[in-house]
Amino acid sequence: MHLILQASAGLAMICLAGCASTQSGNPNGSISKAPFGALPDGTPVEIYTLRNSHGMEATIMTYGGIVTSLKVPDKDGNPGDVVLGFDSLDGYDNTNYLASCPYFGALIGRYGNRIGGGQFTLEGQTYPLPKNDHGNTLHGGIKGFDKVVWKAVKADVGPDGPRLVLNYLSPDGDQGFPGNLNVTATYTVTEDNGLKLQYRATTDKPTVVNLTQHSYFNLAGQGNGNILGEILYINANQITPVDSKLIPTGAFEDVGGTPFDFRTPTPIGARINDPDPVLQYGPGYDFNWVINKPPGEFGLMARVEDPSSGRVMEVWSDQPGLQFYSGNFLNGTIVGKDGKVYEHRGAFAMEPQHYPDSPNKPNFPSTELKPGDIYHNTIEYKFSVK
Repeated sequence: MHLILQASAGLAMICLAGCASTQSGNPNGSISKAPFGALPDGTPVEIYTLRNSHGMEATIMTYGGIVTSLKVPDKDGNPGDVVLGFDSLDGYDNTNYLASCPYFGALIGRYGNRIGGGQFTLEGQTYPLPKNDHGNTLHGGIKGFDKVVWKAVKADVGPDGPRLVLNYLSPDGDQGFPGNLNVTATYTVTEDNGLKLQYRATTDKPTVVNLTQHSYFNLAGQGNGNILGEILYINANQITPVDSKLIPTGAFEDVGGTPFDFRTPTPIGARINDPDPVLQYGPGYDFNWVINKPPGEFGLMARVEDPSSGRVMEVWSDQPGLQFYSGNFLNGTIVGKDGKVYEHRGAFAMEPQHYPDSPNKPNFPSTELKPGDIYHNTIEYKFSVK
């Protein structure tokens, strides 16, 4: 066991290898670590539990950087798990991954969302990628960042709350992408009941990067019915419309007068079956909204309220787009945590990111990362009650 304790400056470090440990006595919460099984090749997987002093708790495993649970209080102060997932590693490490575990809680990369035609051209060179979604590349390819074991490099409790730092070096050519990409992901459970994620990446060759988080949320509690009655606000005047394979056309479409207009808080299910042809490509919501804020500015993207529990979740980020997905492909065949069956539209995802297929759309904000530059994406899911 390797145990490091540093009490100065309000900081508590826990062990990072070979132990299960909990630090307490810190007014800003605690963090613990435990084994979480092993992959078929014997690679061990660990799980970290981050708790603040107000009853919010997140668990993150080193496999896929996956948020396996997220417990937040309801209006009566009772904590409930609001993200979908599984009780064991087996549920996540499955060969029929898309059908059995559609990216529950995952850290997505190298490129979140879709790249049309499974290729892109960068600085005159074309890079073919694995086609894992109707002839396109989805969420980084066949073995994206959600299917690798990350290294825990730091776990501490500081002024902002308990924090876990994961690292992964994606080698040059990984899933067809150029450059050795060094990625750091920091998870913090803040004292004001937020889950804050900070992604940073550097490269030694020009490449494209688009990282995001893919938790499936049900604010009434995971497995507790569908999310059609939850009230949604999205801070966006436009979407990037798509074709039948969900690849952006390159155009921008105003949301006014369409089922994509959530500028006034509206139940998710109010217009989900509207005959709008783009909406039916989903079928249902699975699109990118163009957020109303300057590029790179950290700001409010969306807010969701659950009338039954009183839970409210705000989504904040510095990214230009937000992919909102209404759980269209959940169909009642997945049995998740606590034996809960995940029904059709039993959760939603809110993924702050760059626009889909940006490498092939020169009029979209660039996702190119050059040597010497630093990619960053800061996401915070802020919870309260109403």
